[in-house]
Amino acid sequence: MTDMPGFPPPRQRLLFRFGVFGLCLVLVLGVLTTRLFTLQIAGGGPSGGRASEARLTLQPIRSPRGLIYDRAGRLLAFNVPSYVVRVRPADLPLPQRPEVVGRLSALLDMPQQQIIEALDRNAGLLYDPVRIASDIPIEVASILEEEARFLPGVEVVVEDRRQYDYGPLVSQVLGYTGSVTPSDLNRLAGMGYLNNDVLGKAGVEATFEERLRGSYGVEQVERDGSGRVIRTVSVVQPPEAGSSIELTIDVEMQQQAEQALGWAMELIGLERGVVIVMNPQTGEILAMVSLPTYDNNTFARGISQDDYQALLNDPRKPLVNHAISEQYPPGSTYKMVTGAGALQDGIVTARQKLETAPYLEINGYKFWEWNRKGFGPMDLYDAFGRSAGTYFFQLAGRMGIDRLAHWAHQFGFGHRTGIDLPGEARGIIPTDKWKREVFNQPIYPGEVYQAGIGQGYNTSTVLQVLNAYCALANGGSLLKPQIVRRVLDNSGEVVRDFQPELIHELELDDQVLLELRRAARRTVTIGHTGNLVDMPIVVSGKTGTAEFGVRDSEGRLPIHYWFTGYVSKPAADGQADPEAATSELAIVAFAYNAKTRGNAATEIVKYFLQLHYGLEEDYRRVDLLTEYGGT
Repeated sequence: MTDMPGFPPPRQRLLFRFGVFGLCLVLVLGVLTTRLFTLQIAGGGPSGGRASEARLTLQPIRSPRGLIYDRAGRLLAFNVPSYVVRVRPADLPLPQRPEVVGRLSALLDMPQQQIIEALDRNAGLLYDPVRIASDIPIEVASILEEEARFLPGVEVVVEDRRQYDYGPLVSQVLGYTGSVTPSDLNRLAGMGYLNNDVLGKAGVEATFEERLRGSYGVEQVERDGSGRVIRTVSVVQPPEAGSSIELTIDVEMQQQAEQALGWAMELIGLERGVVIVMNPQTGEILAMVSLPTYDNNTFARGISQDDYQALLNDPRKPLVNHAISEQYPPGSTYKMVTGAGALQDGIVTARQKLETAPYLEINGYKFWEWNRKGFGPMDLYDAFGRSAGTYFFQLAGRMGIDRLAHWAHQFGFGHRTGIDLPGEARGIIPTDKWKREVFNQPIYPGEVYQAGIGQGYNTSTVLQVLNAYCALANGGSLLKPQIVRRVLDNSGEVVRDFQPELIHELELDDQVLLELRRAARRTVTIGHTGNLVDMPIVVSGKTGTAEFGVRDSEGRLPIHYWFTGYVSKPAADGQADPEAATSELAIVAFAYNAKTRGNAATEIVKYFLQLHYGLEEDYRRVDLLTEYGGT
């Protein structure tokens, strides 16, 4: 092919094209290199600023949880530093997950399945750290730090952990803190809780969670490419520590109550028991012991699934506060309600005598006196003191179930007391309407008899029984029981000072209350409580026996024992007047399924009073706690 006129030869044209292409390539590479230098080295321009900001993130700063004290200022709950292992799912590649989980399992002595379940529960939150283990030893924390490059996504941080120095002694009152669950997060949506957070799970820790938690702060941190925090840039908003709480509980009194109850439980093999001590003039709970119990430190440190399941499966129910969360037939302690209603309604006078036969009969069914003999003619004082069942059968029968229920409600039965603890039961006070709604039947006359002595369908909490007797002891004021005395701010200043809170005044004449206090003292002086009358303190009260369950091979029913009463305060001359509404201390003891001849609850109260008042003489009647029986 010949060259065309006016055009350079082919070879020259080819060289020209290569030259143009090379020049364009140099220009493009130059532009890219300059831009890359600007972004990565110089950091200039708007885009450079955005690249720098991408490494900065905001994260919350946990606020110190408020402290908890007893009424004397003894520290019950506080915070200690603890090593915590967390995993950020986004930083843990799936192919490496089995290896990392296996290594964590070996170092933390945790089942692999437990670690996997923790990660899977938070599968939708890839960038939020998941708490795997709390309160790990410093040696393990050091190993994890050394092996960090082989454990992607794993981090060891220092967090505050709750410490309870008195442990089981006050765990039923204090409760415990624990990690939030997905259900907690749903319930607390919008309140700022995080998936690796902790919150109060039981007791005062739960009831006053909002005050104890405080307000979280915010800090700006710089992270590397893997998401690990390199440094804290600034504190945007400092955290505000939670308020502290001072309880009404006195630790020394709590120890005395636990010692008295523990003695009886060990001696006679009680499954469960309760002792509550209260100031009847203010409603303050001075001691509340429910046994068996648990150590709340095991929860604060991160309880294992096996240990938690063991507590749940324990038939003695150690996680349950039997003082408020379980309801039992109140037995003869309830005769105060029947007596009060009969006096106020004019059915009987205090000195009017009724015949107490061995039994009363309705349609061929016999309702027996507890001694199977009867007591003959008795007035209210002796009937209350001897706990004569047939006397109170007659009062209840004349009053009727609905009027009896009215007076029960007056004393707080069938209603929660309102104490600032979660899980309080309501109890049952039967009426004709209630029976028809529940069983589609009317109340029968024999059931009215049983209600008059606190059995049949009647149930109450141990706290309800004590609170009712506090209303008698203080002159007719039914008060809300208080477990928290004061709320304090970070500087120790009082934020809230709890005052006695009136539920209502009893619809009873002062004379009726006086007659009932005389009857309560008669229980002690008549000898129904053994040698309690010999103590150098003036005690009034009422015993109770409640049958329940299934008869044994000898035809005997299991028995709960009660004693509730109060100690009269000495006047200026040193003498205490049991008829005055000036008692200084009220107490209830409850012994679940006590297979003893005598009233185990009475012996528990005696022992507590010995310890509390420093009495040298031992008034306990151990001989009464050796045989099955009850009155």
